[in-house]
Amino acid sequence: MARSFHFKLEKILDYRRQAEDQAKLALSQARAAVRDQVRLLDRVEKELSACVAEMSAPRQMSQADLWLWSGWRSSLELDKNLAQAKLTQLELQAEARHKDLVTKSMQRKLLEKLKAKQAEKHEHEEQRAEQNACDEAATLRHGRTSF
Repeated sequence: MARSFHFKLEKILDYRRQAEDQAKLALSQARAAVRDQVRLLDRVEKELSACVAEMSAPRQMSQADLWLWSGWRSSLELDKNLAQAKLTQLELQAEARHKDLVTKSMQRKLLEKLKAKQAEKHEHEEQRAEQNACDEAATLRHGRTSF
């Protein structure tokens, strides 16, 4: 009777699958953070454009209004620079998570290929053993003839 195939590294393969799933989750979270940061940067850029457009409109401004507008514009420019820096950082982080996912995926695929090769080898050995048993039974049943 044929025995079933048992992959000795099955627990490691399960661990690699789990690690790959966690890497996929981390990558999706990193990409979501990048999208959120892009939205924030767009919003700040629109506010800055509105600020500049408001200032360029011809009208009489007092010294205090000019000072407030200048502070508002400086604050928005600082926010824009900080948002761009954070976006760059998040993009680098997402790239690192992507590389990690690729590595973990390759590790899992290697183990799956090994498992498939070992299963195929096991199947061939089982077929050969079964054929040998059938040949031996046929030989015993019909007896050996001497030439």
